[in-house]
Amino acid sequence: MSKFIIITGGVVSSLGKGISGASIGKLLQLNGLKVNMIKCDPYINVDPGTMSPYQHGEVFVTTDGAEADLDLGHYERFLDVNMTRANTNTAGSIYQTVIDKERRGEYLGATVQVIPHITNEIKRRFTAFENEVDVSIIEIGGTVGDIESLPFLEAARQLRLEKGPKNVICVHVTLVPYIAVAQELKTKPTQHSVNKLREVGIEPSMLICRTEKPLSLHLREKISLFCSVPTQAVIECADAKSIYHVPENFYKQKVDEQIIDLLGLTPKQKVDPKWFEFFDKAMTPSKSVKIAVAGKYSELQDAYKSISEALRHAGMNNDAKVEIVFVNTEKDNVEEKLKTADGILIPGGFGGRGVDGKIATIKYAREHKIPFLGICLGMQCTVIEAARNLCGLHDANSTEFDPTTKDPVVDLTPQQKNVVYKGGTMRLGNYTADLEEGSLARKLYGKDQIVERHRHRYEFNPAYVKQLRDTGLKVSGWHEGVLPEIVERTDHPYFIAVQFHPEFGSRPLRPHPLFDGLIKAGLKRKENK
Repeated sequence: MSKFIIITGGVVSSLGKGISGASIGKLLQLNGLKVNMIKCDPYINVDPGTMSPYQHGEVFVTTDGAEADLDLGHYERFLDVNMTRANTNTAGSIYQTVIDKERRGEYLGATVQVIPHITNEIKRRFTAFENEVDVSIIEIGGTVGDIESLPFLEAARQLRLEKGPKNVICVHVTLVPYIAVAQELKTKPTQHSVNKLREVGIEPSMLICRTEKPLSLHLREKISLFCSVPTQAVIECADAKSIYHVPENFYKQKVDEQIIDLLGLTPKQKVDPKWFEFFDKAMTPSKSVKIAVAGKYSELQDAYKSISEALRHAGMNNDAKVEIVFVNTEKDNVEEKLKTADGILIPGGFGGRGVDGKIATIKYAREHKIPFLGICLGMQCTVIEAARNLCGLHDANSTEFDPTTKDPVVDLTPQQKNVVYKGGTMRLGNYTADLEEGSLARKLYGKDQIVERHRHRYEFNPAYVKQLRDTGLKVSGWHEGVLPEIVERTDHPYFIAVQFHPEFGSRPLRPHPLFDGLIKAGLKRKENK
């Protein structure tokens, strides 16, 4: 039977429940156990696909096309397990499922209620991997005490009652703030948070205490006494130099040993320290490279979380520190900010804001021979830039930004033109692309067909492929010979743009080829300056 770890959070949001859960999962993996993770978000949206990044940060896309919370990216990068729809749940999707069942008459005339109908559906999703893994780690989003998360907490309470305390434990992430005026760490917020958790019938087995300063033994004992958690299970979690150091921090405090004991598990192998050693070494690179990320959410770095991580993975692989410079293409003087860049990346996005700045950025990268990678909207802007500045199609645009453009070099497919509902109707998840022999893409990937994750509506209009090829911008990747997936320049040291999202497939020990290529080209440019 699978074991379950429920991850909850208290006091404030953004304490790092996702990183904490993923770090615990990594340690259990290093002990030879099979682990998967599930995220539960308490908002009523069916998924974050229609939400602004200002509301929710990056939307992560699974291989099977689910739009999900950015924590699933952490899960994938730490565990190297591809997430699916079964790994992501929202209150909206759960209520929608229950209401659909009610409309079909599946409840046999019963009054449909939060308990048991909503909580039963939540528990069904909690146990999605019960027969596949040794441990399921379930992160409940939000903060204990929020009204939205109560059904999830109640379902967690019921799960422990049904499965038994040896099979379900709760790890609570909480805050121990430092009050500068008093020069003291305060434990009261943690005490109140645990009391809130107890009010809904859940006793935590372990506390992960987010703190700026080290927790003394005295403070641990105090927290232990007031929260009924063993002193050794009060875990100090200070800000780390890298999120990939958190598992090592937990390992030194015997988090994995304690959890294995609590759940009655048996390790299947001795922990190999190579994971820890890799990241310790990565903290002292011998080189550095500056990459400009040009988008409209420069002040909100969570909007580009997977992009940043993929760049860092590639930097580690090349013994280089990656300095990421965020350029706001809506407000900044892009040419001024790009002067010192060793490489340029334009990420995905939606809407016309900042597009002119992105087009100017691409022109600058093309003319100054700066290594360039365009992703999703970055590829579409690459096509627009070439059409306007090299083909003389001065009105060229995407119909997303100008529905009446005379030259729709980027347009909706016929299927997308008939879409009414916005949520979950884009080209989402894995699609294949065939790579042209002799192309940069083929060289980088080392294979003739690839599978990558997508999240977009608009496509490079194939009617303009020949005109753009004559300017040196060629299509080097096609989906089923119909839709252009990759474009690249033949007159540039490194210039490639893709319709998909390669950042979602990057891993710390296995960087994505397109990001690895960008960092290598950026380092070469820096050496030759």
